[in-house]
Amino acid sequence: MIANDNRIYLASGSPRRREILEQLGLNLERIHADIDETVCPGEDAVAYTERLAREKAEAGWQVVASCGLPERPLLAADTTVTQDGEIFGKPEDAADARRMLLAFSGRSHQAITSVAVRRGDKLLIQTSVTDVYFKKLSDAEIQRYIDSGEPFDKAGGYGIQGRAGVFIERIAGSYTGVMGLPVYETALLLAEFGFDLP
Repeated sequence: MIANDNRIYLASGSPRRREILEQLGLNLERIHADIDETVCPGEDAVAYTERLAREKAEAGWQVVASCGLPERPLLAADTTVTQDGEIFGKPEDAADARRMLLAFSGRSHQAITSVAVRRGDKLLIQTSVTDVYFKKLSDAEIQRYIDSGEPFDKAGGYGIQGRAGVFIERIAGSYTGVMGLPVYETALLLAEFGFDLP
């Protein structure tokens, strides 16, 4: 690791991303980086998550530069869920959460997370695509999950690491990618910036 420094900036408020990075032994400093997350016309899910990860990294780096903070890598990420070409963001309300869960019930969908790391003018991106297979959900199961409050801050209206884990028959891909930060791809990126993980 460069100069034995394990500190990075994190342009994300996600507690799950923070937890994963801390488990890898990194020390984090949160950088606030708000961007417009509107889907562009005709944009597919991979292009969308890669664009948002890039824009979050760029916005975060502007904060680092404008505040005169020490130069160290900055990590940003974006996660979305897609099925049949439709992008599922965070549910607007209970009815929207129900719509999403009904769409996934008894079918597969894809959870996509793009990770961007920037330091200076160097910016690299990796993307993880995971197939997630839901069991057939009953109306009662959907209602209990909505009542738990868990769906509302998560892309696709569910969290694999929470109560919705009981809905998932199997995945093909990255468990941590579905959580919001694929460890394998993240380690590949950080290696390009001099980090040896774990």
